[in-house]
Amino acid sequence: MKQPVILECRDVWKIYGPGAESYLNTNPQPRKGELSAAGLIGAVRAANIQIRKGEIFVIMGLSGSGKSTLVRCLSRLVDSTAGEIFFEGKDLLDVSNAELIDIRRTKMGMVFQQFALLPHLTVLENAAFPLEVQGVDRATREARARNVIELVGLKGREDYYPRELSGGQQQRVGIARSLVVEPDLWFLDEPFSALDPLIRREMQDEFLRLQNLLNKTIVFITHDFDEAIRLADRIAVMKDGAIQQIATPEELVLNPATEYVAEFTRHVSRSKVVTARSICTPIDGDTFAGDVAHDDLIDVIADRVEASELPFKVVEDGVAIGQITSKSVVDILVGRY
Repeated sequence: MKQPVILECRDVWKIYGPGAESYLNTNPQPRKGELSAAGLIGAVRAANIQIRKGEIFVIMGLSGSGKSTLVRCLSRLVDSTAGEIFFEGKDLLDVSNAELIDIRRTKMGMVFQQFALLPHLTVLENAAFPLEVQGVDRATREARARNVIELVGLKGREDYYPRELSGGQQQRVGIARSLVVEPDLWFLDEPFSALDPLIRREMQDEFLRLQNLLNKTIVFITHDFDEAIRLADRIAVMKDGAIQQIATPEELVLNPATEYVAEFTRHVSRSKVVTARSICTPIDGDTFAGDVAHDDLIDVIADRVEASELPFKVVEDGVAIGQITSKSVVDILVGRY
């Protein structure tokens, strides 16, 4: 059963340059070249997205693709030039400034690449700061801050200052600060890109652990496809301000909608995104080495299946839907699929 849509944008544009709004009124669907000829920059062009409750929705693209601008439009940190944006069924473009501030303070959490911690405040004070802004009393806000500090693995460092923490620890404080308001929707704009590879991997693990515990609705920006396929339920690929395709990581790799998406995913290891369901074939016997789940990644089950002369049953909700053989796994591993 699909979860309800919590955030949606319809035909959203963000154009920079003089007379952008009036230009768009007379040219409602301009092409990129037409915008350039008019001296305008189409940072976001005709974006349509539906984000469902509880999913990790990744927006990715190269530098300048428009992904950060789109997220700022979704949260109304910047106002779009045209289009509609709905959060929990409410049009964000119609709410008052006071309502928007309240939504941001109580329902949205944000984490950015720059940690933006207040250097004169301790870890506890930084984590509790959003609640202080809301006017929450000290005892309550500190109790909630201690809970999220423990959640992100920083218990015992409540009295440290940012300068006494590593980069990964500082990012954890930023995550704790965004979680303390218990947001329904969590925006993360390249939160790990400033970290070295080892710490970045650890933070991805931490992020997935938190998501399993909290089940937030997350909009995550990255330019790293390996990071995207590791974290995402669905991915939107952007280029030149336009969304090229929205799909699961597996669908993007197996069925790219454009040549750009195909090139973007060309060097991705298929074993990390292809599931047993996608390569299973009809059952043609009654002897099996065992069962694998329909959504098991080939990367996870490859050693077991490849080592067996017998096929494995592929099972979904307790029902066998097909079989998978060592040959089909090898085909994935060597790139024949």
